[in-house]
Formats: sequence, C-alpha cells, structure tokens
Amino acid sequence: MGWSYLHKTALTLALIAAPQVMNANTFAARLVDAAMERTRHSVWYDGSYVRIEYPGGDVPADTGVCTDVVVRTYRALGIDLQQRVHEDMRTHFELYPSKRIWGLKRPDTNIDHRRVPNLQTYFTRHGMSLPVTDNPKQYQPGDLVTWMVPNNRPHIGIVVDRTSVTGVPLVVHNIGYGPKLENMLFDFPITGHYRYQPAQ
Repeated sequence: MGWSYLHKTALTLALIAAPQVMNANTFAARLVDAAMERTRHSVWYDGSYVRIEYPGGDVPADTGVCTDVVVRTYRALGIDLQQRVHEDMRTHFELYPSKRIWGLKRPDTNIDHRRVPNLQTYFTRHGMSLPVTDNPKQYQPGDLVTWMVPNNRPHIGIVVDRTSVTGVPLVVHNIGYGPKLENMLFDFPITGHYRYQPAQ
C-alpha cells in the first residue's frame, strides 16, 4: 500500500463534514449504514473467478472487488443481487453485455453480478438511471456511481451521507485496498449514476 494512498485516506478522514440528517427508516439510510459497515472489514482485493453457491453465494469474506462491496451492502438489507441479476439475465440475456465483452453464451451465477457492466444494465432496467453531472448536489446518499479508471477498468461505489468540507459526497468503494470511505467522486470519468431502492 503506497504512501500516497495512505496520505489521501488520512486526509479524507480529516476533512469530513458532519453527516447529513437522514430518516433512519428510509431505504437510503439503511443502505448507507450497511455501506459504512463494510469499511470495518479487512478485504484483500481479488477478482479471481470463483465457483460459489446460488442463491446467496459469495466469495471468501476476506476477498473481493468493487462490485462485492455493492453486493454485500445490498445483501445486508436482504436483497440478493446475485439472484436478481441472474434471473433478469436468464430471460433477457441479449440486453446484457456478457456476449459482447466476455464472449459468453449464457448467464453465469458465479460471476455475472460481480461485473460492473452487468450491474449497470441491471440498475438501469430495474432502478433509476440518473444524469451524470459535475454538480455534487445531484449525488444523494445511497446512489450508485460507476467510473472508468485507468487501464479501461470499470469501477463502482456507493455514495454515503458524509461529504468533504467543500460539499462533495464521499463514496464507499474498493479500488484495491479493501472497502474505504473516500473523497473520490470526481477523481475519474463517471460513466453511470443510479438509484436502486427496490421494495423488499
């Protein structure tokens, strides 16, 4: 873990404004709490293909990537994105990028929900696809944001109820060092902005 990353994390923690006042009973508030809880876990970044159970399957708890933060956060609220993405792909496979990007011919419960482009398609179809903007006020707690990071790698994170002192919403994500709370919303080109708050 490089000094520059540790320095940025320490600076983020030092420059956090007070959390927004949220109704604790709302879906967004519970999602934010679950996302913040993820930052207490030590996770080794590992995107290897792993055969897992279905439904309710997960890679080992001490491993994961950016999508696993999202999947585990929603699962804490009783929402299994592994199952929901698979069921949608099973009947609408042609709408997903699995064939175009990875050359797949059928859904795969082991990996489909762990791929950012698939989550983007699912959230667009079953949630709200919101405008991508450089206005920080448009990003609300519980929103999901996707980016393209260096080397053309898609990335995803969850907006929480904390902001920087300049008003930029902080994000819980895993970009290589485990789940972290960071001021990185505008660090990379944003490729998607979503709100997924299903009725359970």
